[in-house]
Amino acid sequence: MKDSAEKAEWDWSGSCYSLVNAFQWIQYSILSNVFAGFYGVSFTQVDWLSMVYMVAYVPLILPATWLLDARGLRLTALLGSGLNALGAWLKCGSLAPSRYPLTLAAQTVCAVAQVFILGLPSRIASVWFGPTEVSTACAVAVLGNQLGTAIGFLLPPVLVPNTPNDIDLMAHNISIMFYGTAIVSTLLFFLTGVVFEEKPKYPPSHSQAVLQTMPPEDYSYKQSIINLFKNIPFVLLLISYGIMTGVFYSVSTLLNQMIVTHYEGEEVNAGRIGLTLVVAGMVGSIICGLWLDYTKTYKQTTLIVYILSFIGLLVFTFTLDLGYLIVVFVTGGVLGFFMTGYLPLGFEFAVEITYPESEGTSSGLLNASAQIFGIIFTLVQGKLTTDYSPRAGNLFLCAWIFVGIILTALIKSDLKRHNVNSGIMNLDVKAVPVDSPVEPESTTLKIQSDL
Repeated sequence: MKDSAEKAEWDWSGSCYSLVNAFQWIQYSILSNVFAGFYGVSFTQVDWLSMVYMVAYVPLILPATWLLDARGLRLTALLGSGLNALGAWLKCGSLAPSRYPLTLAAQTVCAVAQVFILGLPSRIASVWFGPTEVSTACAVAVLGNQLGTAIGFLLPPVLVPNTPNDIDLMAHNISIMFYGTAIVSTLLFFLTGVVFEEKPKYPPSHSQAVLQTMPPEDYSYKQSIINLFKNIPFVLLLISYGIMTGVFYSVSTLLNQMIVTHYEGEEVNAGRIGLTLVVAGMVGSIICGLWLDYTKTYKQTTLIVYILSFIGLLVFTFTLDLGYLIVVFVTGGVLGFFMTGYLPLGFEFAVEITYPESEGTSSGLLNASAQIFGIIFTLVQGKLTTDYSPRAGNLFLCAWIFVGIILTALIKSDLKRHNVNSGIMNLDVKAVPVDSPVEPESTTLKIQSDL
């Protein structure tokens, strides 16, 4: 019973600080016209308040995954939640039109926090949950990030209405949002320190028991990275995951601009459409997680969701300018259901085809790929949207998702972790043990005797 309670604490606490970090990512972009007017900057400069999350991730992901492997879940979680709170408080000092550089610096701190947050879901799921619940657990952990994005779409337009003729009122409204976020972030930092444990007393699965028997000195982080890049199915997934998630980042960042281009003055509804997109995706994530735990059909499910995301983006693109917001709500919800629902699928598929390599490393590389594609897609789609139309930018993304479908179809589905848990394979494991070097070695791995 105690392990079950700890599992819940891990999953939901991790989800909460991931939620606040995602909220801080999108809170500027969904109010791009408001912040452009408040700080007296261009839309591109406001877009950088979102893209800095992507830029910071790429050079820092390798040190962050090394830290996760070397020092464990607890320290990584504390760093992520602590930096998240620090960035939120720094934003409270940027409540003046001349302080765009400070708000960019504060957002950069939040972006660094994200590096320690995004790679945790698959590691938490593997370390704490058994084979029949691991995919659902990963989906729940990812859920927090998605919910944060959803709230980031919904609350800022309500809290900060566009008042271009009253900058003082605008600053007051922004302060409510910034201070509220800072207080919540700080509470979650302390909660992380209180409830998080490194690992359960007993390994939850046969695959985790195998990893825990390996001495830390047998692990080479450099070799683990080399092994991953030699794994052709993982490289194909790395690119296809980057494409899909990069498209999601781009659409989320530019949603306000797309909506107000065709529906002037509808900032609040732009936020609601974003909310619809992400909430539908949260439902999709949970359904996909449950489906994977039940069927273990990783490649088939991933490919089908990819194809349906492509169709969803096409429909969204060609109905955006019809003049009916209700249509945009519906098509945005369908798009979000599949596109956002894909995120935990990619994490779990990667863990299966790369076992016994570290879940944190494979997830970190997937996220790095997503950030790189997200930067490129946001810049190009933003340019096409500004110079031509939202349709031109969306069609650019559709072409890339079609490429992702082809790459996904080429992935060889070798479910190594599932095979070990099922007793089908007996691997000579050379990978990251879940033990942190600072943790005492477990003496309760009785299930390893089956090997």
